[in-house]
Amino acid sequence: MKIVLYSANFAPEPTGIGKYSGDMARWLVSQGHEVRVICAPPYYPAWRLADGYGGPVWRREQWEGVDVWRAPLWVPANPGGVKRVLHLLSFAFTSLPVALWQAVWRPDVVVCVAPALVNAPAANLLARLCGARAWLHIQDFEVDVAFNMGLLKGQGPRRIVTWLEQRLLRRFDVVSSISERMLDSLRSKGVAPERIRAFPNWVDIGHIQVLQRPSTYRAELGLNEDTKVVLFSGTLGGKQGLSVIPAVARLLAHRDDILFVIGGDGVMKPQLEAEAAGLDNVRFLPLQPFERLGDWLGLADIHLLPQSPEAEDLVLPSKLAGMLASGRPVIATCRQGTELARVVSHCGAVVPPENAPALAQAVLNLADDADTRKRLGAQGRRHAEDHLGREGVLRRFEQDCADLLPTEAVTRVRQ
Repeated sequence: MKIVLYSANFAPEPTGIGKYSGDMARWLVSQGHEVRVICAPPYYPAWRLADGYGGPVWRREQWEGVDVWRAPLWVPANPGGVKRVLHLLSFAFTSLPVALWQAVWRPDVVVCVAPALVNAPAANLLARLCGARAWLHIQDFEVDVAFNMGLLKGQGPRRIVTWLEQRLLRRFDVVSSISERMLDSLRSKGVAPERIRAFPNWVDIGHIQVLQRPSTYRAELGLNEDTKVVLFSGTLGGKQGLSVIPAVARLLAHRDDILFVIGGDGVMKPQLEAEAAGLDNVRFLPLQPFERLGDWLGLADIHLLPQSPEAEDLVLPSKLAGMLASGRPVIATCRQGTELARVVSHCGAVVPPENAPALAQAVLNLADDADTRKRLGAQGRRHAEDHLGREGVLRRFEQDCADLLPTEAVTRVRQ
């Protein structure tokens, strides 16, 4: 198949927000497909252009057999509200001619990954121009999240934007998302059931193994044998309610055997560092290299997964898959009855969002019970193996793409 992947964020290494686009493109090429990616220069999660991407503003690169086409975008120093909308619109505008040019190549399938939904009209137009199938993949419902969190305001604008969103969703041949609750949301937005597909975030369960030895990070950090590490790893963004972590660390400052490690980068990092000022039981580390991901996630005795209540069931954090694969228990801050609570309740603990005392108690319960940590971690690993393995998820996606094509196209692909 000839596949165009339209994703503003595309990571050369499978880490960060663009990891799934990068990993999917690489896997598809390994299966013999031709893949072109339309994306922005690397800028996330630091919200600044990566070194070497100041110019030329449009460029074409080759990466592990993937044909990468990059278009420029405006990156605000302090994203939020109108600035974030303009940021997304800038890429939609600059990438439009790049997208339309792909019609000459005549792809079989055009896959648009949202965020950002503003790229979807161009992706759909490209598919219609060349007779390709149009697939929209929803990683989070950014419109609902933006209004629920107050990034965008007003009932009038919300009605208009929601109406436009629903009309757009119905134009695609396939619309997929990552959880059952999000698939329900697609149905409620008027997407026909026969066009909906489940496409969960996956994890390389071969690369992330359950450590049978202490993580090498423990020695590098100078940790005692009895120190319990409570780890948050990922983008430090505003949809996660991360301020609860310093608050919990302050409540547990008397426990010198519990250390909170916050690994990652993002717009919330300065605020979190300020909130953790003076706490000896909190350490900040940068994003870690992919080749050490298994050791990094295995550093945790307990994984933390905070989530803002305004984003529940509109986003299922992608980092959860790696946490489960590491064989360590997870504590999630979310309401009972949400998709996140359903998954985590079998392999960790669920506490109300933004409730520091409840989260502190959950940390203590697990920190003081090694047998329960081991049992819950093993259950999480089994869930990852049974439902989230990369090979199985991407093989189903590949078959779904093939099923969209006419018989003669499928014959050509298989040859």
